[in-house]
Amino acid sequence: MTVIESNKRLSQIACTALKGVGPAVAEKLARCGIGSLQDLLFHLPLRYEDRTRLYPLASVIPGQQVMIEGKITQVQRPMGGKTRLLCQMADDTGYIQLRFFYVNRAQYQAFSPGTRLRAYGEARFGPKGLEIVHPEYTVMRTGQVIPAETHLTPVYPTTEGLHQATFRKLMKQVLRILEGQGVLDELLPSAVRESLSMPSLKEALMLIHYPPVEVGIKALLSDKHPCQQRLVFEELLAHRLSLLRLREVLKGNVSKAFPESASLKEQFLKVLPFALTNAQERVCQEIEADLVTTRPMMRLVQGDVGSGKTVVAAIAAMQAIEAGYQVCVMAPTDILASQHHVSFSAWFDLLGIPVIYLSGKLTAKLKREASEKITSTKACVVVGTHALFQDGVVFNKLGLVIIDEQHRFGVDQRLRLQQKGVEDGSYPHQLIMTATPIPRTLAMTAFADLDNSIIDELPPGRQPVKTVLLSNARRDEIIERVRESCEESRQVYWVCTLIEESDVLQCQAAEECLEHLKSSLPDLRVGLVHGRLKPSEKHAVMQSFKDGQLDVLVATTVIEVGVDVPNATIMVIENAERLGLSQLHQLRGRVGRGSQKSFCVLLYQTPLSDVGKQRLEIMRDFDDGFIVAEKDLEMRGPGEVLGVRQTGVAAFRIADIVRDQHLLPAVQRVAKEMYSPSAACVTALIDRWLGDRDQYGQV
Repeated sequence: MTVIESNKRLSQIACTALKGVGPAVAEKLARCGIGSLQDLLFHLPLRYEDRTRLYPLASVIPGQQVMIEGKITQVQRPMGGKTRLLCQMADDTGYIQLRFFYVNRAQYQAFSPGTRLRAYGEARFGPKGLEIVHPEYTVMRTGQVIPAETHLTPVYPTTEGLHQATFRKLMKQVLRILEGQGVLDELLPSAVRESLSMPSLKEALMLIHYPPVEVGIKALLSDKHPCQQRLVFEELLAHRLSLLRLREVLKGNVSKAFPESASLKEQFLKVLPFALTNAQERVCQEIEADLVTTRPMMRLVQGDVGSGKTVVAAIAAMQAIEAGYQVCVMAPTDILASQHHVSFSAWFDLLGIPVIYLSGKLTAKLKREASEKITSTKACVVVGTHALFQDGVVFNKLGLVIIDEQHRFGVDQRLRLQQKGVEDGSYPHQLIMTATPIPRTLAMTAFADLDNSIIDELPPGRQPVKTVLLSNARRDEIIERVRESCEESRQVYWVCTLIEESDVLQCQAAEECLEHLKSSLPDLRVGLVHGRLKPSEKHAVMQSFKDGQLDVLVATTVIEVGVDVPNATIMVIENAERLGLSQLHQLRGRVGRGSQKSFCVLLYQTPLSDVGKQRLEIMRDFDDGFIVAEKDLEMRGPGEVLGVRQTGVAAFRIADIVRDQHLLPAVQRVAKEMYSPSAACVTALIDRWLGDRDQYGQV
């Protein structure tokens, strides 16, 4: 074979060099991200099947994946179509049904009484006893004996029209080449492998694709076999090196240096009705130190709900404005952007600094007026939503971009906003805020390219929120407790949730809840806010609640972030089992903002699933956002916590940062030792594991 004779690297040999890979198969492989023989080798099994043992039919039990062999004794076409087929297979011990919902004419002709088959699949109860639906099978010739498998059978992630049998045939060809003269670059230094007792790359891949039966399925399904951990380590290392390379690139960029704010900051702190906490002062100093340099700031500010991130962002904005630059504040929702607009306007109006608001839900006339102001006004604050990165918005002199809850924005969106501030090769500084605490494990991987500041102190006088779990059956008790609280001049949030994503259905549920509470609490003032209201209507309702003109605010989860009403002391969340931990924690943070004791009531519908029960118990037992975030990461994984679809980061192929966090210290150490911008092995590792995804690091 020319591939073997050429002794090329497997990364340089196209899959079309393999037998059975023509243009059609190559196109399907490309859909799986496979172009070269190296790509094929790193297309790893999802799971394994044990086909090394033949089961007598009498020993088969429901739920088992089994390899069986026997003779077809009956064949019939059930009612409902020409393509359906039901066969009875028998051996010396018993019988089983094989059910097919689709067979072609050739297959139908092959299934005739007396035909001998070897089949594999999951047994289950059917109308006529035990059956296997659509088993994999081999038709055996008369007298043929098929030797038992000696290795576990891998099951690969695939795409339409690309069968497991095809993958296995191709993989066997590649493994033969790897065993022979095929060259696969070993990118981990031998000293690293020896210090961590790791097998070679060749050994690891051979075992993972063709595991001997003695390895055992359990060991492989846990992904903790030394050969799997060898590849996990390499993938985590590739991600880490990618972030180190990104930092190197960012260091090469230039931003304008802003002198420390003297006049504006001093004026602002004098009129601020409260003193900064020590944590806020520390983070302000870290940001100031970034902004006085020409290296673009890339800082992530984490702070639990109510810790005062917005004030810190405002002080950072003053440093840019005093230097003559614009500041842009982007939030993911209209209600949060509106809250930021209110907060920044209250502070900056006193300093004579214009605050401009731009949202997609403004009228065409107001959008046009806002865009004109953004283009013509120099030192100002621009607050808005996704509308800010639209093509028609041109900034005058953008020096600082502040992004709130950045994981809700797409990668391309953040990049487009950043690019609006690039002028003469100078990049705007970036400050990223989140009230969703990021677990340390996740921060070490997905956000390792950012400087990290944590506001780990709540303002003085804040009371811890007591969380209680109650069945929906006790709803009337809660309504009575709401009445008592409001009679004591306190206020209450009542949040409605639905499984459906539909805004219409969410609003219907909230409106029904509103009517029920109005009839149950006729003496109280009950208002409603939801996602389908106009921004001005939302703002009016929220302002009424904030001014004490409403006792109870019924809402959908639009109030998750950005609402500050110190007099609200009860948060009732209906169907709390339907929400994630992070969202529940955000909602809980809407109360406990004053000096009064506050409560969060999680109403749940019975029966509760095990996961739902576990989630609600975590909320009851922990009020520290970082602990809640760690638990959320354990339960949902990094993809869900970060929103991989939106962030483009942490989309690991085989690594799991919860399961594999024990490897992270060694990964960091090895990455630091290996990294050099010009090292070929660094580039090769990143290309092998990340490919084009490495571009996401730019934002």
